[in-house]
Amino acid sequence: MNCTKQNNALIICFLALLLFACGKTPVPRPYGYFRVSLPQHTYRIIDTLNLPYKFELSKNAVLVSREVKGENYWVDLYYPKLNAGIYCSYKPVKGNLIDLVEDTRKIVYKHSVKADGIGEKVYDHKEKNVHGILYDLRGNTASNAQFILTDSVKHFFRGALYFNNVPNKDSIAPMSDYIREDIMHLMESFEWKK
Repeated sequence: MNCTKQNNALIICFLALLLFACGKTPVPRPYGYFRVSLPQHTYRIIDTLNLPYKFELSKNAVLVSREVKGENYWVDLYYPKLNAGIYCSYKPVKGNLIDLVEDTRKIVYKHSVKADGIGEKVYDHKEKNVHGILYDLRGNTASNAQFILTDSVKHFFRGALYFNNVPNKDSIAPMSDYIREDIMHLMESFEWKK
């Protein structure tokens, strides 16, 4: 009889726990990402003798010259800690400015399949004779930002930001915003040397 009372007590406790445990509706939680500590924005002047332009570059980025057959003055700006790079190309303008701008526009809008939106911000610095457009791509696109700078007569400079991983707007958003601010600073400090 003593065992029966203990079994009954255990059954009652189990049923009570079962009733109280099921009181709350489960709530799905979003996937969490690692916190990324981003350093303060600090810059240094990039002014090498062999480039027809100069600008201020983030101290967190590394400038690497890129050799491309038939092309000069191409550079890559790597962010090793963020696993990202801004790939920059330079073209002399030879009466083909409209073609260069349109080629860039086509490259940017190829991302519209995956983009949530593409914004265009016009940049104009008349004193330095630097004019451009910053393309802001939102969503799971391969490139998060692209830009062009030109003097409309001799020079055309283009840059595109890419991360070296699978696009996921939620996981790379803080790093993308951080580098986007560096791109805007690059555009504001950009000057032609010739």
